[in-house]
Amino acid sequence: MQQAKSIILAASLVLLILVLPSLSSQTVKPQPLTLPLECAEGDCPLLRGVPQTAGMRSGFVRLKPGEIVGWHTTGKNEESLVILRGRGEARLEGQPARPFVARALVYIPPATRHTVANTGEEQLEYVYIVAPASAP
Repeated sequence: MQQAKSIILAASLVLLILVLPSLSSQTVKPQPLTLPLECAEGDCPLLRGVPQTAGMRSGFVRLKPGEIVGWHTTGKNEESLVILRGRGEARLEGQPARPFVARALVYIPPATRHTVANTGEEQLEYVYIVAPASAP
């Protein structure tokens, strides 16, 4: 009985060693794509990270006048905001607010607690892009 268990275990191990490499080679690779910038309001994800991308995430945001995204951090990731319409400010913890007007780019370093506020009189629209940061 013990010998049969050992043979089954050995056969399973061999099978696993033979099958795992072929499974990993079947991993889906990110593919080029085009997405419409459509969002009724709020935050609408566009890119969702792996396996759709190699690690990048993004979304389209619409804020009404006076609205604020809410304080958050992207952890070890860096973030860019591509301001398409309106005016607002990026508020970074411990720093003065950084006002912006469309068309602009706002960069937020990794591990920075921040929020975005619409300080204008029209809708604020922007695309955020979050990507893993790596030291140079």
